[in-house]
Amino acid sequence: MIPYGKHNVRLSEAVKVAWQVRFHSLTQGSKIEEFERLVAKYVGANYAVAVSSATAGLHIAMLALDLPQNSKVITSPISFVASSNSIIYAGHNPLFVDIDTDTLNVDLELLEEQVQLDPEIRGIIPVHFAGLPCDMSRLNQVAKARGIRVIEDAAHALGASYANGQKVGSCSFSDMTVFSFHPVKSITTGEGGMVTTNDYELYKKLIRLRSHGINKLDDEFRNPILSMTAGIVNPWYYEMIELGFNFRLTEIQAVLGISQMKRLDSFISRRVKLVERYKDLMRNSSKFSPAQKISNTGSANHIFPIRINFASSSTSRSELMSHLKENGVSSQVHYIPIPAQPFYKQLGYSISDIPNSFAYYEEALTIPLFPSLKGREQRKIIKLLEALI
Repeated sequence: MIPYGKHNVRLSEAVKVAWQVRFHSLTQGSKIEEFERLVAKYVGANYAVAVSSATAGLHIAMLALDLPQNSKVITSPISFVASSNSIIYAGHNPLFVDIDTDTLNVDLELLEEQVQLDPEIRGIIPVHFAGLPCDMSRLNQVAKARGIRVIEDAAHALGASYANGQKVGSCSFSDMTVFSFHPVKSITTGEGGMVTTNDYELYKKLIRLRSHGINKLDDEFRNPILSMTAGIVNPWYYEMIELGFNFRLTEIQAVLGISQMKRLDSFISRRVKLVERYKDLMRNSSKFSPAQKISNTGSANHIFPIRINFASSSTSRSELMSHLKENGVSSQVHYIPIPAQPFYKQLGYSISDIPNSFAYYEEALTIPLFPSLKGREQRKIIKLLEALI
């Protein structure tokens, strides 16, 4: 079976993980800090905070902004539910702005219109869908003009670059950026995520929130009687100064992440070549086409979605996916529009407000893309699609 996505872990990396498990710390040690420094240096950010998942990262990033309760926060309807769930976790209200049909990222013209019309919008979570960065320079100008805070959902986009050449995660155009290390992402730690920022106060808050809200770094103790003996800080002492979570990454995961980061550029380079080959193979097809219609320059190419006009085909998407599976090819759909989910429908959201997103969803299919995918496997996939549709 050719999976739609697959991690790439060498035996040497597995040995490093085993060595850590056998002889060194399993949690809250130096490897996490080393991994954080490595990611921060790679993307060009001042600080990085490792967390148990990108969902956890989005959650504490939203809380760290400390927006007024019930603020409106814009995000994309074509994303995993974590993007908007994090807004609700923090006590705010998601506002879905429809996608641009060429990029599949949030439509910036529609976003500007919403921002001008609604003064209650206090935040934006742009999603770099499939690893293709949003136009963050333009989005940042819109946000700064009205004091709106920005968190980049870059779960798909580690290794991607903006038009100016800076890496996604540098936070040149945002307050924070959140990455994912799920097995099908650019690199993996099994589960796990990272938040980057250039703001020291946000960094301190993120550090606290990921570990029970306990004081960290240069936080002052608030109870001098309990914290000190004869003017010296008690070695066992700590203070919980806000409500936090246990969102820590393990040392085991960090060891794998450190090793994977050394291979990130080669992973991205390979993905670029695979995407170009797919485009060549389907260049003359009248049955399907790449879903993102613009150049993938700068993209991390996390997934490769295509569009198929199932409405005019004798084969349904469900039938096609079943036939592909029978022939050894796995496929997926990214994503069901978030407002179509029962939870969000109950909150009053409707797909009628996002026509571009639903039109894309009706035609979307994600075909296999991962660094070890072979050229002959790509040819098999395209031939199968031509034969089955």
